[in-house]
Amino acid sequence: MSGGLEGPAPEERSTPEGRRNSQGIRIDPEVEAEPDARRAVLSALVKHEPGVLANISGLFRRRQFNIESLTVGPTTDPDRARITLEIEEPEPGIEQAKKQLQKLVPVIAVTELEPEAIRRELALIKVDGTAPDQVGAVAEMYDGKTVDVSQESVTVEITGSEQKIDAAVETFGRFGIHEIVRTGTAALERGTRKTT
Repeated sequence: MSGGLEGPAPEERSTPEGRRNSQGIRIDPEVEAEPDARRAVLSALVKHEPGVLANISGLFRRRQFNIESLTVGPTTDPDRARITLEIEEPEPGIEQAKKQLQKLVPVIAVTELEPEAIRRELALIKVDGTAPDQVGAVAEMYDGKTVDVSQESVTVEITGSEQKIDAAVETFGRFGIHEIVRTGTAALERGTRKTT
């Protein structure tokens, strides 16, 4: 063919690997790979004032971070509260969450807790009341206690790690679960290390 562009014929050209996105742009498979997500527990010491929780949840909503668990409670200082957040994000997202939290005015300090930190959750599990003695025996297996009994239902309180609560819920399922209420994770560093 005369007057054509110089270069190799179409069948001689190299074919790049990867796929195209919706705009037709080829995506490099190595660049496309998402980093593995990990679960992190962030402890934020905040001013104990109205609107703080709304500010923090709004920040996570805007940044499109999913909060797996959130607990708020007072500290020994009446002007301070502790917010414990559990998120599951790739590494850059966790660092970004910490930095963005630190920028909020009511936030005093933010710490990511070590994996070996003490983490506890509380669950209230209401099950069918036809076999209260068996329900009590299962509660004892999980170091729980019966907090309410009626002819129709038995309510049990279990405290422990997320895995322990999950196992207890699964076991109580055989009695017929009416309702479950779970708190989020409450966590503190072990030993003399300060959480925030």
